[in-house]
Amino acid sequence: MYTATFTFAKRQYDDEFHALDQVIARVAKSIPGYLGEESWESAATGLISNVYYWESLESLRQLIEHPDHVRAKQQQARWLDGYQIVIAQVVRTHGDGNIEHPLAPFSRSKDEHGSQAD
Repeated sequence: MYTATFTFAKRQYDDEFHALDQVIARVAKSIPGYLGEESWESAATGLISNVYYWESLESLRQLIEHPDHVRAKQQQARWLDGYQIVIAQVVRTHGDGNIEHPLAPFSRSKDEHGSQAD
């Protein structure tokens, strides 16, 4: 599994941004291998991070190469005041199952002592 974390400083959004953002979200969700996403905003810096979860790099690449995504990248300076993208491989995921998370179905549970169950 892989993550693509898109951290950015936003500028002013317009109608074209919102329309393109909705199209890209629909495209991402339609790609086999898309697992879900999360968004975070830092109160201290105002930066926003969107974390997208993927089964494979091939799945992620389908979004990266999609014409609407390419068009958004070409126009990003209109809507963003800077960005950073980090693509990472997920080595492990675990949790207690008490929150919804895109990778919860893949998580290994902990035993009653808090040790990782295998």
